[in-house]
Amino acid sequence: MGEPFASLRNVFILLPPSEGKSAPPSGPPVDLAALSFPSLTKTRRQVLTALIRVCRADPQEAAAVLGLGPTQSDEVVANRGLRRRPSGPAITVYSGVLYEALDQATMSPRTRGRLQKHVAISSALWGLVRPDDLIPAYRLSGGVTLPGVGPLASAWRSPVSATVEAADALIVDLRSSTYAALGPVPRSVADRTVTVRVLQERGGKRTVVSHSNKATKGRIVRSLLDSRRTPVDPDALGAELVRAGYRVEQGATRPGRPAVLDVIVDQP
Repeated sequence: MGEPFASLRNVFILLPPSEGKSAPPSGPPVDLAALSFPSLTKTRRQVLTALIRVCRADPQEAAAVLGLGPTQSDEVVANRGLRRRPSGPAITVYSGVLYEALDQATMSPRTRGRLQKHVAISSALWGLVRPDDLIPAYRLSGGVTLPGVGPLASAWRSPVSATVEAADALIVDLRSSTYAALGPVPRSVADRTVTVRVLQERGGKRTVVSHSNKATKGRIVRSLLDSRRTPVDPDALGAELVRAGYRVEQGATRPGRPAVLDVIVDQP
């Protein structure tokens, strides 16, 4: 297979979004044509139009569709104006635990350049975006069935999977199951894809704990972006994570599916 490490141009890292978002205080409205991955523009337009329509037509129905409670009516109101709301870099709009741990604000210019070039963020509204793509804050989760569009997993599956397939790189998939369903990794690139899971161990039992999972994934990505050594295959990725101080085990892998690496963290 050649040298186990090469330049970062050979890695494509897929992240989930965060439910928590920080609305940009100022900025231009979203320009769909300016977002990365232009093959997704048509579906972006369809999903955006349908989301705005349901939020304008019937706020109660919209809240039910989006899974919002009675104290979250402002989310429906905000969605109505998505074409006009200020946009900012996606990496600052997504503000959940993973993105706090990634801590882009402290990155060197070189690491920030790598972040933009080699990371893609999954989104129920945009499909995939690069960290510096300008987007407004919005409310739409990957498991939603949107009137006029249907299940978002069905709407996004083909175009996002095609985008992932086109990546000439080791694909490092850190998406949650909900967002992986929006663009499953095709079998054609499964042999150069690795899914990273984070498991918390206590008393010999292993579980997925949301906060720890997200924070660890953010730190893993930061470590990869900061490193001068970048893996080009799943085995090399595991070795790099071990070198960075993580406890890593090979997870169960089925034929024709991506390799799985389990990162084990001790529960305090």
